[in-house]
Amino acid sequence: MKKPKWVIEKERRRKAAGAETVWLFGLHAVRDALCNPRREKLRLIVTKNARDKLAEAISQAGIDPELADARAFPAPLDPGSVHQGAALEVRPLDWGRMEDVVIGRPAPRVVLLDRVTDPHNVGAILRSAEVFGASAVIATRHHAAPETGALAKAASGALERQPYLRVRNLAEAIGALQGMGFVVLGLDGEAPRSIEQALEGRRAGAVALVLGAEGPGLRARTKEAVDELVRIDFAGGFGSLNVSNAAAVALYASRRQAEEVTSGKT
Repeated sequence: MKKPKWVIEKERRRKAAGAETVWLFGLHAVRDALCNPRREKLRLIVTKNARDKLAEAISQAGIDPELADARAFPAPLDPGSVHQGAALEVRPLDWGRMEDVVIGRPAPRVVLLDRVTDPHNVGAILRSAEVFGASAVIATRHHAAPETGALAKAASGALERQPYLRVRNLAEAIGALQGMGFVVLGLDGEAPRSIEQALEGRRAGAVALVLGAEGPGLRARTKEAVDELVRIDFAGGFGSLNVSNAAAVALYASRRQAEEVTSGKT
């Protein structure tokens, strides 16, 4: 029986995704990837100086590096990439199903990104998510920053440790989180209540924070899907943060709420 066209296309996309590779660059990003047993490492290109600095990580990874001249570095990187003499070809990380990643720690926190496409912002958000103990950062497969060398460098190693999941549909992911008991808060500068106010009485529960792209913010469908729109309180009458800073502040505010309950503070 001949397979339907949609099945053939789905299989083709799956095979293409399996063949996809990413070039990581920079000493920090390459070192952390070399030391990550979850990473499938394919090819390492280094200068002599970078090889010496990465010697321990290279030995741990068990990979044979290719020596290169810094003036004619052969890795296929963008011309503006600050590679510091090190580039590593890898396959994207597979963190598994969202349902298995987001649960498993007290008062879990999750960050969802609604069309945040700048890899530097996403990298910075991954760093904050790791610092504040978030279970995962979740974005869509399309209209979102993919796993790239620029994102990995901005994440400063967090990409290797902080789950970064890509889902087909953000509204469906929000619904799934709500079904798992998460309260889902969308950040909106004009919302009537702050994060702290919205979490009163449910501080120790599971919380997901949804952030939109700078400028357009959350899409209408996303606003409809969340449990409540909330704002970050500013000291003055007006304030604005870029999306990575807003994510850090929101995570801190939601995490502090949970810690106060856990420690018995009122």
